[in-house]
Amino acid sequence: MNVLVIGSGGREHALCWKLSMSTGVDRMYCVPGNGGISDIAECHDINAGDTAGLLEFTKKMKVDLVVVGPENPLAGGIVDVFEAKGIPIFGPVARGAAIEASKIFSKELMRASSVPTAPFEVFDDHGNALGYIRAKKPPFVIKADGLCAGKGAYVIRDMAEAESVLKELMVNGIYGEAGRKVVIEEFLPGVEASYLAFADGNTILPMPASQDHKPLLDNDLGPNTGGMGAYTPIPFLNDGLEREIRDGIMLKTIAAMREKGISYKGVLYGGLMLSGGKPYVIEFNARFGDPETQPIIFKMESDLLPVLVACVEGKLRDIEEIQWKEGVSVCVVIASKGYPENPEKGKLIRGLDRLAGMRDVMVFHAGTRKSGSEYLTSGGRVLGVTALGSTYEDAIQKAYEAVNLIDFEGMYYRRDIGKKALTVGQIL
Repeated sequence: MNVLVIGSGGREHALCWKLSMSTGVDRMYCVPGNGGISDIAECHDINAGDTAGLLEFTKKMKVDLVVVGPENPLAGGIVDVFEAKGIPIFGPVARGAAIEASKIFSKELMRASSVPTAPFEVFDDHGNALGYIRAKKPPFVIKADGLCAGKGAYVIRDMAEAESVLKELMVNGIYGEAGRKVVIEEFLPGVEASYLAFADGNTILPMPASQDHKPLLDNDLGPNTGGMGAYTPIPFLNDGLEREIRDGIMLKTIAAMREKGISYKGVLYGGLMLSGGKPYVIEFNARFGDPETQPIIFKMESDLLPVLVACVEGKLRDIEEIQWKEGVSVCVVIASKGYPENPEKGKLIRGLDRLAGMRDVMVFHAGTRKSGSEYLTSGGRVLGVTALGSTYEDAIQKAYEAVNLIDFEGMYYRRDIGKKALTVGQIL
């Protein structure tokens, strides 16, 4: 089988890496790919948003399965186009991807189907939104309706900040049309968790729950990013909570989609808050998370290909279970100086060769390009150093030992990835 992965980040490197080990894969393609992906897949410089170009490439290379990584092509309807041409493609149709592409669609779907989420109101008029927040007491949350690369949600601590955020989104248009409509919701204190599941339109197969680290700086300080690291599994999810998430959130959401005539296939990602002993949905994503995919896929023992094919064909029930390696998987993201606003590029990455012999360690490339035999930085999040260990302490230590062998000018990483697993108590 010839497989094409669309995207260029650490998530896509992890997917290509895992798929390349499948006995069912003959040729591995990735567009546009990155420096690390080019070592294991044939990369072609086609923009992930160029649906027509991707369709032409798929036909030319006789691709048997397409796997979509980023959210923008999904929201743009790439799955609809490819399905209409009879090309198997992993990911939800545009109406399904709206669960991520529109916070308003997502929140209203949850409210209508009694999926637990924070109480909210929707506004498309700046004056009305301003009047509403002035009658509220912080903290609360303001979210842009559309896609903002993971940066359109603001936890409001004071009124001056609230007014500034509303003006930036709704008047100044810092995210264009994506921020012209907003959701204002109650703030839920608690512990965040990422819950990803494979879906075939009717049933799901969950992956181990994980925890992302969004803020740039240690102790969750600084601006939000696409994610500075993640680990799996999380120690504060008991069997009761797991059932509640699987049945009362994930399966219920798939069923609510089906009632709307949407057969949701691909990955459904629940960004959750465990608050007061109950799980609530903060947001849904319509694809594999990044960086959560890196530690999850590194921990996966089973062949990924049959799972993806079963989702596309609506036969996930035929996959009895997925085998996962014992232990803990931790991913530490190394970023460029200036990330997330204005990352430096073109810096020589040194030390990757030192990791070649390290056991239970993998470096997934994100913002890199290859020049001859050397790797250069080409984006904000550069590498995802991922390690598998027998305990949280072991996995964290292995990951940071590997990070310390890598060097490039201006590199930055958080030094507390996974530490919450050591300090957060059991949530009952």
